[in-house]
Amino acid sequence: MAYWLFKSEPNVFSFEMLKAKGEKGEEWDGVRNYQARNNMRAMQIGDLGFFYHSNIGLEAVGIVEVCALAHPDSTTDDPRWECVDIRAVRDLPKPVTLKDVKANPLLEKMALVTSMRLSVQPVTRDEWVEVCRMGGLVPAP
Repeated sequence: MAYWLFKSEPNVFSFEMLKAKGEKGEEWDGVRNYQARNNMRAMQIGDLGFFYHSNIGLEAVGIVEVCALAHPDSTTDDPRWECVDIRAVRDLPKPVTLKDVKANPLLEKMALVTSMRLSVQPVTRDEWVEVCRMGGLVPAP
C-alpha cells in the first residue's frame, strides 16, 4: 500500500463535501500538473491519503481511500489528463496544520514541506504514521 496527500481548497471542495458523496466517492478531477497526474497514475485501489485543506485552514483534516484507478479526467477532452476517484474514510480527530508539520523534524523532508504547491503528493510510511499520530490516530490505519 502507498500513501498520498490530496490538496483541495475547502471553499471549492471540502472534506465534508467528499464525505457527503458516500462510498461512491468522487473523481479527483481538474489536476493540470504532470507530476501530480503521474502520482495518480501510480496509485492502486485501497491506497490511503490525507485530505488537506489548502489556502483556507492549511491542515490535513481527514483520511481518504483510492477507490478507482487512474482514468480520463471527465472535465477535459485533453487525453493527457487523468485522475483517480477517492472516498472519505474518516476524519482526523485533530487536524494537523502545516505549521505543526513544518515544526516536526521527522517531517522535514515531507513533500508538503518541500513541494508545497504540488496538489497530489506522495507520503512515506514513516510520514504517514507521524501525521496520523499528530492527528490523534494511534496506531495509524
